[in-house]
Amino acid sequence: MSLDTLIHRSFLHPSPQAEPSDACALVLMGGGARTAYEAGVLKAIARMQGIHRPGPDGRSAQFPFRWLFGTSAGALNASFLASRAHQGLHALSELARFWGTLRSHSVYQLDAPGWVRANRLLAGLTLARQVKRHRALLDTLPLVDTLHRAIDLTGVERSLGEGMIEVLGVTASSYTSGEHWTFCQTAPDHKLQPWRRPGRRASFQPITIEHLMASSAIPFLFPAVPLWVDGHKEYFGDGSMRQLSPLSPAIQFGARRILVIGVGQPTRVGKLPAASPEPTAGTIAGHAMASVFHDTVHHDVEQAQRVSATLAQLPPEVAAALPYHSVEVVSLQPSFSVDELARKHVDDLPPATRNTLKGLGALETGGTSGGSAASLASYLMFEPGFVQALIELGEHDAWRREDDLKALFQRD
Repeated sequence: MSLDTLIHRSFLHPSPQAEPSDACALVLMGGGARTAYEAGVLKAIARMQGIHRPGPDGRSAQFPFRWLFGTSAGALNASFLASRAHQGLHALSELARFWGTLRSHSVYQLDAPGWVRANRLLAGLTLARQVKRHRALLDTLPLVDTLHRAIDLTGVERSLGEGMIEVLGVTASSYTSGEHWTFCQTAPDHKLQPWRRPGRRASFQPITIEHLMASSAIPFLFPAVPLWVDGHKEYFGDGSMRQLSPLSPAIQFGARRILVIGVGQPTRVGKLPAASPEPTAGTIAGHAMASVFHDTVHHDVEQAQRVSATLAQLPPEVAAALPYHSVEVVSLQPSFSVDELARKHVDDLPPATRNTLKGLGALETGGTSGGSAASLASYLMFEPGFVQALIELGEHDAWRREDDLKALFQRD
């Protein structure tokens, strides 16, 4: 978040009405299979909020988020929650159950014989054939079927129409124009207008499975997806690309409390080895993926907190006269290396995927790999062992931040 975002929102797009003081926005970042971690965090939040304690009307406690924004696989999570917001807190637990049913073959398909692991030439030829057939390294038609079964788009309309949520936002990056788009499906009576900033735009339209496929189209791995914007067709890929301000859409809609969940690596501590080995293909690929998915959110959260801290130090009469407000942000990310978790479960990859990556030399996880070669596999491993480990890590990290999370959700 920047002062530019705050000022533009206040001067050019004033909020039509005051928002409830306890309203909270949820921002979910991307990362392929790694985003199972988000389901674990939300599952723990459901328990903190008293999922087993019925509300005054005997139903589940109220759904805790008014605004939902997601990027890449985070967009799939956000859309799943939006479609089930009428279930209250149970929607958060249902997300973890959904992740427990996933398998890699329900997300993508790679046709490759077992002998492809023999050398890089054979692996390269196999992938070249795959790219020619599917315009990417992987066939994602299984994911289309999975999303149609898991996400009820009419449920999103119901959640918006009944005021359970105010907006569902999905981000994607245009290969055609180079701009970063946030597609927003809003409540019928919402008056906020779409915005345009340098390199990023918003469009208000119903979210479809095509939007979700576009947002989660990991570059090179998943094919680009066409969407209609401004009366013409553009091709889109993963929303994590060129995502400079992940918190900006939530700020635009007036959120003053934001929970953002990312799946980046924790900061590496300790002394680096005296002699660093030459990086493997897997190490380089994992580093490139981390750059796509995880670099911007930390900076954006830090800047939002810095701006808010500055506003809090101003005299009350001065702060009240300013055309923008402070934002409370709680940010969670894995406390343990997801690469290391993936390394323990790398043999769970589907044989075709595992053999191809080994044939390319992109799955070397020995002592000389620096412990990060399994990073590439971590984006593709939608298997029970790895998914459950991520969910448990998410729960663990959420309970460690219990005080911060409860303070974020407490009602005034």
